[in-house]
Amino acid sequence: MSKQKQLQDDEDDDKIRIDKWLWAARFFKTRMLAKQAIDGGKIHCDGQRVKPSKEALVGLELTIRQDWDEKTVIIKALSAQRRGAPEAALLYEETVESKALREKRAAERKAGLGSFIVSDHRPNKKERRHIHRFQRINLLGDSD
Repeated sequence: MSKQKQLQDDEDDDKIRIDKWLWAARFFKTRMLAKQAIDGGKIHCDGQRVKPSKEALVGLELTIRQDWDEKTVIIKALSAQRRGAPEAALLYEETVESKALREKRAAERKAGLGSFIVSDHRPNKKERRHIHRFQRINLLGDSD
């Protein structure tokens, strides 16, 4: 790579959009998904909603909500290129509180699924009657 090209890449890393940084840090698979998450209010910067064009700065605290998880990360470095996961992990640092809360919620979700009964077949007519009777008793307090 020529010196001029390398210098130009370094200049691009000084000012980078938040949607591009989220993509480069591998939080989202595409920049479009990152933009949609920002527009949907899933990304907050210091407690405020952001726009996709907001400039990412080192030291900025982002709250990122994906699926069931919410991560609070601090930007450690800027990059406009999407690289491998080990390199992308160096761009940010997740706060200790965020990690603990995320692990706690994951354990709660896992424990909650333990009481969920998965059947190996569809209910037959008799089982459906029992299900409906159970629902009616719980909703209406009606007992046959």
